[in-house]
Order: sequence, then structure tokens, then C-alpha cells
Amino acid sequence: MKSTIELLEDTDFPAIKRRGLTVLQVNMGYLCNMSCVHCHVAASPYRTEMMSRELIELIPKVLQIQNIDTLDLTGGAPEMHEDFKYLVKAARKLGIKVIDRCNLTILMEEGYEDMAQFLADNEVEVVASLPCYSLENVDKQRGKGAFDDSILGLHKLNALGYGKDNPNLMLNLVYNPQGASLPPNQQRLEADYKRELKEHFDIEFNQLFALTNMPIQRFGAVLLAKGEFYPYMDLLKDNYDARNLKDVMCRSTISVNWLGELFDCDFNQQLQIPVPNKSRRHLSDLLTQDPAGDDIAIADHCYGCTAGQGSSCGGVLEEETET
Repeated sequence: MKSTIELLEDTDFPAIKRRGLTVLQVNMGYLCNMSCVHCHVAASPYRTEMMSRELIELIPKVLQIQNIDTLDLTGGAPEMHEDFKYLVKAARKLGIKVIDRCNLTILMEEGYEDMAQFLADNEVEVVASLPCYSLENVDKQRGKGAFDDSILGLHKLNALGYGKDNPNLMLNLVYNPQGASLPPNQQRLEADYKRELKEHFDIEFNQLFALTNMPIQRFGAVLLAKGEFYPYMDLLKDNYDARNLKDVMCRSTISVNWLGELFDCDFNQQLQIPVPNKSRRHLSDLLTQDPAGDDIAIADHCYGCTAGQGSSCGGVLEEETET
């Protein structure tokens, strides 16, 4: 049987090129306190891949040289990297916006009790995964007890001022469908989340990002095992919207893995599809070279970013017009 990578490589997705960089997305490593079914990086408590201090010290230099305004930190649980706080402080000292892609449960883990306060003190934007507002659905995706710990984590962030009126303490939530389907309308889903979380848990947040599940890693393997891979790819292609091409995140974002290797997006990183330009394939190359205008590596999973309302690390690309 072919792997998901082999199935995705033969594509008719249209060619696209990079614009100027505005976001550097850094995967600090695959260590995580969770093992979520939908995790496209297959992170877990047993992963040992972590970015070196030497590479981390290059990041602030690249941010300055490339005039990048946003550092997007992901993992795994990026907070579990021993140099997470060092990197956040270094970027914030330069006036760079920092995003922490947080699973919420880490805020309740032993040894990380001060993490929420650290994030608030440094005005880090929190983008938190909460695939549903019900216990049953969240625990099904993320493991028993995940929902309760997520709610406690949200309460901790709210108590510090996140998700309220302070524009420097942004709290955005992330929704992923549970199975082989496109996410529903983001605007309506956000209204549902805000109503349910406020009514039942007195929780507030700023925005909801509805993301499409990519047919790679754990989710791709589940699709293959269930015989749903090809129907899911047909769903993505049938809902392709060319208008989303202009705003796909790879045009302005570049992804760095724990080894310092460059990819056009986090999904290409997990598929080990490097940037096409062989002279710009490492973080250190960005100290002397500008990737603007480079071709972007494409494969069939790119339809996941352009189907329906579109999907990016910042949610949908095209808001549907309410009728």
C-alpha cells in the first residue's frame, strides 16, 4: 500500500510563488504532554526531537534581517522546550509579535504552573486548540480529562485578562472537525462557541479559527485504515475555491523544523517536502538571502487550504456572506 506522502505527490494543484515574509513559524520540537488523534505532527510525551540552543539563537537575527513581524511558535507543546521562555523574551525585546500555539492542558501540568503568567507578562498571543465545546467530543480527540484541563487552562488565562478587552492579551481558539469533513461556517461556529463557553463555563475568548484537517500523519493513516482517504481527497478537491489562492499562508509564512530546515508550511514539513530553492533550505540561509519570489512546493494536501472557506493558521481565508 502506498503511503499518504506517495498518494499526495502526484498533483494538479496550481503553481504558486512566495511573497515577502511576514511570519516565521518555528516548530520547536515534537515533545508534547498529549497524543491527539488529529495531530498532524504526531507529537507525544515520547518524542525526543527538540531544537538546539544554537539554532534558537539564530531566530532573533533572522527576524531582524528579514524584517519579519510575527514569530509563530508551535510543536509539540512549544512550552515544554527548555528555551521557550528565552526565545519569547528575545523576540519580544525586538518588538516582534509572538504567537504560542498552546494545547491549554500544558498550563495545568506540574512544572508549568507559571506559564500562563509568563505569557501574559510578555503579551504573547495565545492560539489554543479546543476542537469542541463539549467534554465528550474533546476527550474523544485528545484523551480522557483533556476537556476539563482545557477549561481550567482557559479560566487561568481569562483571570489574567486574556480574551477580554485588552488588545495585547489575545486568546484565540482553534476548531478541527472530528472526522473526514470540512469545518462548518467559522462565523456561526464562533458564535456557538462563545455562547456555550460563556453560559456553561463563564469563559471568554477573542476569535475562533476553523481549520481543515490535513490528510497526513496520524489523520492520514486513520483515513487510509478506514478506506476514507480517497473520498476525503475528493471532498477537498470538489470544494476547491481559486479565490483562496491569493491568501494561502505559505505566500507570507515560512516554516522551520527542529533541525533548522525550511519548508513552505508546517504540513510540507511533516511530509518532508522541502522548499524548491536548493540554495535556501536552512534557517541560516535567511541571514543572507530573501526567499520572496521563490516557487512554493505543492502536493494534493494543498487542496485542504483552498477548500470551502479556505484554511490557514489564522482560520478561514474567505468569510462566507450571510444571507
